[in-house]
Amino acid sequence: MRDRIVKRFLKYVSFHTTSEFGKENIPSTTRQFDMAKYLVEELKGLGLEDVSLDENGYVMATLPSNTEREVPTIGFVAHMDTSPDFSGENVNPQFHENYAGQPILLNKDEKIVLDPEEFPEMLLYKGQTLITTDGTTLLGADDKAGVTEIVSAMEYMLEHPEIEHGKIRVCITPDEEVGRGADKFDVDKFGAEWAYTIDGGRVGELEYESFNAAYAKLSFAGKMVHPGEAKNKMRNSMLVASSFIKALPADEIPERTDERQGFFHLTSMEGGVEKTTLEYIVRDHDRNIFNERKEFLEKTVKRFNEQYGEGTVELRMFDQYYNMGEKIKPVFHVVETVEEVMKDMGITPIVKPIRGGTDGSRLSFMGLPCPNIFAGGHNFHGRYEYVAVESMELATDLICKVAVKTMDKFGK
Repeated sequence: MRDRIVKRFLKYVSFHTTSEFGKENIPSTTRQFDMAKYLVEELKGLGLEDVSLDENGYVMATLPSNTEREVPTIGFVAHMDTSPDFSGENVNPQFHENYAGQPILLNKDEKIVLDPEEFPEMLLYKGQTLITTDGTTLLGADDKAGVTEIVSAMEYMLEHPEIEHGKIRVCITPDEEVGRGADKFDVDKFGAEWAYTIDGGRVGELEYESFNAAYAKLSFAGKMVHPGEAKNKMRNSMLVASSFIKALPADEIPERTDERQGFFHLTSMEGGVEKTTLEYIVRDHDRNIFNERKEFLEKTVKRFNEQYGEGTVELRMFDQYYNMGEKIKPVFHVVETVEEVMKDMGITPIVKPIRGGTDGSRLSFMGLPCPNIFAGGHNFHGRYEYVAVESMELATDLICKVAVKTMDKFGK
């Protein structure tokens, strides 16, 4: 399967599928349909059944059961879009066989280097084949590695009917990177009792807890007066916005937090004297602390309006998703099954909360418990992204073995 996995991955990353924030339609970019349509034909060609593509860009398919036993229907989910944080167009993957632990020159002209001193996880892959970018785009392993692994696993099981398994459902979603991958996901149509997103990082990652997440947009109103006559008259909205940023906890930002620590993350800042807008994402694993973070924003807005005048600051805030652990812990066997498979494969499970979210975060609250499994990539959303071919092979094998383990444990 190795050559097929590599060929499939290279084909997928050739599609420009970057999603966009702030769009009403799903998918947010019509170019995602290019890959979706290709997937439909590929899945049909492999022999999967019930292959469909809906008007929102969701691709679904079925690998039929080949056992007489009654087995719960499980699903595997990945997303086809890539992050708008960095260019995903004209991806030019680079291969580094038998990696020896040295810095990798990605781009000679721009002197872009992928260095294990900065990214020590690279040393986990000595002797393996790394696929990197050429330094000018992201790679797209998030989550086209996951798509590759799911499709490759389905292909393998179709070609090996001696591997008994129950019914398996597959879904490739759009717009996960802009937080809307589950917005139009038809859980009833999918018809699985539980599922797994293949959207994690290094080999062994298994995640059933995610952040609670909210989006906040703050608008600051200023007053423009000729600077020569501005004393006691002008109100520069950019300076008010800057003061607001400083009013938030300085250490509670992504670059100063890890593990279960939450944060306020400023993602966008745009403005002039008359108007400035700030966009934040608010994150915390603990629901109570998450609510306290939102209340802190609201109280800070109130305080600024009291100081600068009513209407100076307006806040629009809404929740995006919640910690999926709330829904997965009551059916924890879905996690234990994967842990058992990993141990059987000689993989040490790395069970930790996601410092982010996946489609599974939303799907778990929509009635489809959905932990997250490694896809193998590192340094997502930027020019330093990479994935080992061997990691994609392991993920493909794990998907097959999870299907078998599910039949062994729960088949009747």
